[in-house]
Amino acid sequence: MIATLRQTWQRHYERATGEVPPHGHPAVSGVRFKPNRALPPAAEGIESPSDGEARYRHKRDTSWTGSMVHVSDTCEPAAPHLLTHVHTTLATVHEAQCTEPIQQALIDKGVPPQDHLVDAAYISSELLVHSRDSQGIALRGPTRPSQGWQTQVEGAYTVEQFAVAWDQQQVRCPQGHLSVAWWEHGGGQGSRPIIGAFDKQTCGTCPVRPCCTRAKHTGRRLRLPPQDQYEALAAAQTWSASAEGQQLYQRRAGVEGTLSQGVRAFGLRRTRYGGLAKTIT
Repeated sequence: MIATLRQTWQRHYERATGEVPPHGHPAVSGVRFKPNRALPPAAEGIESPSDGEARYRHKRDTSWTGSMVHVSDTCEPAAPHLLTHVHTTLATVHEAQCTEPIQQALIDKGVPPQDHLVDAAYISSELLVHSRDSQGIALRGPTRPSQGWQTQVEGAYTVEQFAVAWDQQQVRCPQGHLSVAWWEHGGGQGSRPIIGAFDKQTCGTCPVRPCCTRAKHTGRRLRLPPQDQYEALAAAQTWSASAEGQQLYQRRAGVEGTLSQGVRAFGLRRTRYGGLAKTIT
């Protein structure tokens, strides 16, 4: 109880250093509320005094405080659907962080799938390569859409419309222009992305510039994953759009029935215990 109270205080309060506190953040006995910009990540926030590990999560039209469960089952059309693994995490753990441990658990149990049908949230270009090369499992499912305003505007040029020549380290735009710069970006976590940049003069006079970039002082810049990830992502998108891929992916609907049964018949939305360790067991 003391540790939980201490963590809560440290998240929301800080010792005053003598300066006048901002409006709305009064100092009391040398302690003041932290401004919002100084708060640690939401994943560290305690949401319930009775469960220090319960976290707030909002997903589509559902929000809750607690944990998150990931269910795996078989989906052969001519055989009963059987649960093969249940993976429980803090609610703030993203689905993509669960793909690898779920696959490893299935391997350890001796029931690894040849094709692992998952929701788009469990897929990334890096996971596609890791699943194939390290786990020997084909990760199947719709990929998350590319980032950028171009994906939201009809007729705009998305990353997929650019041709990448990896050997020449160049990118060709839909208008036929070649990039003039190529470098490995050093920021961020995980794989170091590659940046392909086009000449600002060429982009500045291009008649379709409004469909491509809104940059005022540079030309279009593309953020690309490493070649193996780029090619794996392109292959996954092609498979997902094919008739074969759509037909196979329909089998995943079975897990939605499993989740529905768990919620309606077995109280899957509620845990009778506090703390992740007891919830898992």
